[in-house]
Amino acid sequence: MTGIETAGMTARPTPGYGEGRRALLAAAVHVVGTRGLRHLTYRSVAQEAGVAHGLVAHHFGTRDALLQAALEFSLANSVGSISARPGSGDLDALFAGVVEMVQDNPDDQAFQYELILEARRRPELRPQVEQVYATYRQALRAELEAAGIAADDALVHLVFAAVDGLVFQQVCLDDPVAAQAGVERLRALLRPLAR
Repeated sequence: MTGIETAGMTARPTPGYGEGRRALLAAAVHVVGTRGLRHLTYRSVAQEAGVAHGLVAHHFGTRDALLQAALEFSLANSVGSISARPGSGDLDALFAGVVEMVQDNPDDQAFQYELILEARRRPELRPQVEQVYATYRQALRAELEAAGIAADDALVHLVFAAVDGLVFQQVCLDDPVAAQAGVERLRALLRPLAR
């Protein structure tokens, strides 16, 4: 599909049948990732997705429901990058896709960071932030344990904080080379802990 020229602007293609909800979630993540959580409105999401704003209300009902669904969507897009071979115990696969994931779609991570920062001002968002961290830590713990590493809470917290910092810097500074070097060094630090 191609966009339609309207007063010098190119309209976004309308999502096909069955693509609507996914397109709205991707649009919500993009809006928040590029403009901030305060810009998450039915209108901004609808405009980004190329649909009528009533469709957003129809699919999600409330802004909070839209935000929760967008968070789950962004996590589903990014948590899998923890390992290229989930459950294998292969440390070479640990974080192997993180740098590429951020390069290919930085909006998912920017969305999550926007939510985290907004939760400092709006405590009612804290449960969503806790969900973000719990989801990543649970997946990381499983990978470390598969590698034979005693993954206590402190180690999981430390390793996640290191990767989270690398991702944050890559999102902000767009330096995938530095991020990749950090990931490789982190893997090297973990190797002696494996069985």
